[in-house]
Amino acid sequence: MTTETALARAKVNLALHVVGRRADGYHLLDSLVVFAEFGDRITVAPGQGLRLTVTGPQGGGLAADDDNLCLRAARAMAGPGAQITLEKHLPVASGIGGGSADAAATLQALARLWRVPLPDAAAVLALGADVPVCLAGRPARMEGVGEVLSLLPPLPAAWLVLVNPGVAVSTPAVFRALERRDNARLPATLPRLATAEELAAFLMMQRNDLEAPAMALAPVIGQVRSALSAQSGCLMARMSGSGATCFGLFPDALNAAAAAAALRRVQPGWWVEAAELAR
Repeated sequence: MTTETALARAKVNLALHVVGRRADGYHLLDSLVVFAEFGDRITVAPGQGLRLTVTGPQGGGLAADDDNLCLRAARAMAGPGAQITLEKHLPVASGIGGGSADAAATLQALARLWRVPLPDAAAVLALGADVPVCLAGRPARMEGVGEVLSLLPPLPAAWLVLVNPGVAVSTPAVFRALERRDNARLPATLPRLATAEELAAFLMMQRNDLEAPAMALAPVIGQVRSALSAQSGCLMARMSGSGATCFGLFPDALNAAAAAAALRRVQPGWWVEAAELAR
């Protein structure tokens, strides 16, 4: 049987500036988005109708119902039918784009299986604000509500340690708790960054405007960020997206692996993963 597979990489907001709000309530963002070489795995095969099976270590809390983003993405393709398997490794509702990445990977896999083009930009955006950047799958500056993408020049080699404390944070609640919605944008021109240290220095001058309201709702996020910052070799640490996952930026694989192992020992209940930054 013919099958196609796609990796749904974890999406990480290295910086996330909330710069405005539209009349319809959607917030305007200016964000630097990258991907880790780790994520969920989508496998598709020919089938009657559309069916979804969820497996994997993080699949227990995810329903394979009609509202699942994988099935919504498949319906947007209007194809002949498929059996979709989602092997879930990323925590659900964790600020690293798991559902959006799954939708994008489903689109890519089904396009190859059915030999059809991807949906148009409006249909992709309708699946979720992060789906277009996940579909691009490369480091990008994401603006507007997620529809304006500018691919970044190659980033320096670096590693990420992702940590989620097992606490779900409501994205709408985080946005409601924002004190300001008209914050400063990223620099108009982004610098060329040659090393992980230079990348970290630039990021330290930027922000995640959702970090403070998310920490007010879930103080454990501050503990996660502090635990990452305390690890040897960590260049900087910050929350990704609307939380609760935080990332630490590391210059090499050895420091990242050592940090991940240390955090797992101290906090066995936390989800911890080290992965190379996809460039």
